Amino acid sequence: MPFRPRLLVVDDNPANRFLLQQILGDEHEMLVTDDGEHALELCLREAPDLVLLDIEMPGLDGLQTCRRLKANPATASVPVIFVTGHDSPASEAEGLSAGAVDFISKPVSYEGVRARVGKHLQLKAQADRLRAMAYEDALTGVFNRRYFDQLLQFEGRIARRTRQPLSLVLIDIDRFKSCNDLHGHAYGDRCLRAVADALGRALRRPQDMLARYGGEEFACLLPGTVRDEALRTAEYLRHEVEAAAIAHPRAPARVLTISLGVATRVLDEHDTVDTLVEEADWRLYEAKSLGRNRVCG
Repeated sequence: MPFRPRLLVVDDNPANRFLLQQILGDEHEMLVTDDGEHALELCLREAPDLVLLDIEMPGLDGLQTCRRLKANPATASVPVIFVTGHDSPASEAEGLSAGAVDFISKPVSYEGVRARVGKHLQLKAQADRLRAMAYEDALTGVFNRRYFDQLLQFEGRIARRTRQPLSLVLIDIDRFKSCNDLHGHAYGDRCLRAVADALGRALRRPQDMLARYGGEEFACLLPGTVRDEALRTAEYLRHEVEAAAIAHPRAPARVLTISLGVATRVLDEHDTVDTLVEEADWRLYEAKSLGRNRVCG
């Protein structure tokens, strides 16, 4: 089945949503909403390739929606085209300064919309390839430490402003050095990929992020997650890796296992995300000291 780029149309006018669906629906997967807050949720959950966004909407308007999309590293790369009845140079400048890549005035034309959407989808595909080189761990395919550090700072600011808990799970593969020594680095690389795959399958929420933290360590960031739920998630991660049955003859159960340290904080003005990392690191050390293949938090 050929790839169909996913578009999100955000407009409080049903006729405008229907028209854009008619123009673009034959070659694209279409998502629609009439609400800015819902649009932000859809962008996190469904990962559209492009957003067509009205400016004038009740509640969270288009400019606010666009700014919030661009402020979040998880959605900042999604191109936004404003489709609006405002056609003054000042309105266009305001939309572009909010982070939009283009500006289409209503009433829209069939040829104009398709041409602009096609151009920006092509540009996004090129940017995605470059971004993957910058933010993806080449061996495992999960995010790398550079991206993790950026997202940790962003989620820390959000957590501090909203007073919502932020949880972090640090993960270390047990006895990984002996696995490398016994089977060689090529086998060790395959083990790292298999562990990353198992961890990725275990995460259910789109806002939860997995990254390779360094060497045989991984990190999982859980925004808006209380301690008990973070501990349950960590135990599920541990179980999924053990259940993957990745062979390791020198391990007690003859399979690779992981140890996990969990930290949860509600950040205040005196806290930094460094305290969260330090606590998770200490809990990971505790898990290793107590015999490995366990969660401490």
